[in-house]
Amino acid sequence: MNELICLNDRSAIGKSRPAYIIAEMSANHGGDFHRAVEIIHAAKEAGADCIKIQTYTADTLTINSDKPWFTIKKSAWAGQNLYDLYKNAFMPWNWQAKLKEEAEKIGLDFFSTAYDKSAVDFLEDIGVSFYKIASFGLVDIPLLEYVSKTQKPILMSTGMATLSEISDAVNTIYRSGNEQLCLLKCSSSYPAVAEDMNLKTMKHLEMMYNIPVGFSDHSLNSISAITAVALGAKVIEKHMCLSRDITTADSGFSLEPTEFKQMVNDIRTAESAIGKVSYELSEREKISRQFRKSIFIVKDIKAGETISEEHIRVIRPANGLKSKYFNRIIGEAITQDVEKGMPMKWEYLNVDCVEELLDD
Repeated sequence: MNELICLNDRSAIGKSRPAYIIAEMSANHGGDFHRAVEIIHAAKEAGADCIKIQTYTADTLTINSDKPWFTIKKSAWAGQNLYDLYKNAFMPWNWQAKLKEEAEKIGLDFFSTAYDKSAVDFLEDIGVSFYKIASFGLVDIPLLEYVSKTQKPILMSTGMATLSEISDAVNTIYRSGNEQLCLLKCSSSYPAVAEDMNLKTMKHLEMMYNIPVGFSDHSLNSISAITAVALGAKVIEKHMCLSRDITTADSGFSLEPTEFKQMVNDIRTAESAIGKVSYELSEREKISRQFRKSIFIVKDIKAGETISEEHIRVIRPANGLKSKYFNRIIGEAITQDVEKGMPMKWEYLNVDCVEELLDD
């Protein structure tokens, strides 16, 4: 399967690429177009690679019913009716092409979560180059079939899903001939807590399907996202708002711009620290190397005397012989007077001894 997913002509997701960082706007626009534009610019300033929105209406997600199963019992939205929640939270579709244009104008990728076939058709019309499938949509096999037929890359969250359900979803996408898939580990609680993350599962998904993996994070900090990158996440998706004081359906588990920027900076620092397999010394290490330990004369010694542990020690700095020769030097005769504080040198030993040690 694909180890590199080209999202458009400038962005890609892959094992050799830095983590692709998505700022999820979701409902944080709060019904204000200008705020949505502000979030796009704030995401760019914070270092995001992409802004993501959601394309649905209350009627495409559910029906208007007061039956008890349409009322949320627990979670951040407890007590709300599904239809009313989505009616208040959705982004008007007539904004979306304009927001896409605004994002791309400042060098930010733009895509959306499609929740039904009409959303896919709409997003095709405005020219998105890749798609998101939410955790809640992973079990919508007809939607997966429809999105897959676009032959565009798909990022799919796996929150709440069993391994069997994930396999069904992946196989549905592959049957269409679309192998441009990235799976995102996700804990579908709002906000999510660390003990529910189980980030090792992300590595298992990578091994199972041999594709890039990532992490969709609903926590209120960046620790899990940074940890995920250290474990190999090639996508980080995180909700972003202008301020949690502006109350929306998602503000309670969204990062503010300064927090998001710090997360991005920390992720890039983590990637630098992860680096590559290398035993080469950096220039900074070369400077520090001179202060490693070596063998020094720590007591004045006269020519002809036998070297004992009273005369030499392994101490800093590194100007003397390597410590691996310490035991072999003990008992050898010194060839000249040497003062305390001098590094041990080959020239202080007889020729035969030096040759023997060099052959060791």
